[in-house]
Amino acid sequence: DIGDIVRGKDLFLGHSKEKEKLEQNLKNLFKQLYEELKKNNKNEAIKTHYEKDGQNYYKLRNDWWDANRLEVWKAIICKAEQNDKYFRESSSNKGGTYKNCRCASGSVLTNFDYVPQYLR
Repeated sequence: DIGDIVRGKDLFLGHSKEKEKLEQNLKNLFKQLYEELKKNNKNEAIKTHYEKDGQNYYKLRNDWWDANRLEVWKAIICKAEQNDKYFRESSSNKGGTYKNCRCASGSVLTNFDYVPQYLR
């Protein structure tokens, strides 16, 4: 659900003060990124692409996630051992869903981050 958090689509309702603080931090980070991208008017296409994005920067956040989700995944699994499991055991599936926490290619195992949370 890191992708949902980054993109501002997280449905978690608990810890509202912490969630608000995190959301504000993300807005500030993406504001800084946007300002850097359009610096010195050299990137007119970027400015035009994001000018209607608003102060939540949802479009930029989505684009950033699309561009960086593999790097985030690599950071998550960097210390995963070969036999670490990706999913916990459930009552119907003993041993986890996948045998290994990483694919041989290092690619992200799923596209769950593009499925709305309420459907997962």
